[in-house]
Amino acid sequence: MTRIYVYAAAVLVTLMLAGVTFLMFRGQGDDQFADCRTSRIAAGKSSIGGPFTLVNKSGRTVTDAEVSTKPSLIYFGYTYCPDVCPADNARNAEAIDLLTAKGLDVVPVFISVDPARDTPQVVGEFAGYMHEKMIGLTGTPEQIKAVSKAYKTYYRKNGEGDDYLVDHSTFTYLTLPDHGFVEVFRRDATAKALAETVACFIGAS
Repeated sequence: MTRIYVYAAAVLVTLMLAGVTFLMFRGQGDDQFADCRTSRIAAGKSSIGGPFTLVNKSGRTVTDAEVSTKPSLIYFGYTYCPDVCPADNARNAEAIDLLTAKGLDVVPVFISVDPARDTPQVVGEFAGYMHEKMIGLTGTPEQIKAVSKAYKTYYRKNGEGDDYLVDHSTFTYLTLPDHGFVEVFRRDATAKALAETVACFIGAS
């Protein structure tokens, strides 16, 4: 009788372990980008990204369908940012050059979270300074709020007068045509690592 209990317990433990393994790896087989991911974003389970309407450097209203026609690295910041935004966008620009050297056409996109000061012209000049391929976008406060909410970013005006700062999140988002948002990068990602990961995503798309 004891042997029966031991055997039953062994079977139960085996089934439990199999169930845990299934839950851990469930869905990975359906993720074509599983080998490329560096974040904890799960395939098909992210609510990040989506349609947006903003204004380009010419003052023309554009949508995500017009902007994201190629693989894109999207960053939210503001042109008056004293250090973080220039450094992050310079890193992204370097990654774009590394990808270009690999024969991959990726577009850097800069979206302002400071619509009061970042006019289309100002954003356009900033983007052009950072990289010749960079697309600079701004918009009304309502448009900026909507796209920020879609990408789960944070920003808040800090201070009064004309010299205020804007606290904001510093992630870079990778989007692919026909897939939308697929990956997010932190500030500590190097240009080389970022480029390698983006190249992997493009190769798997």
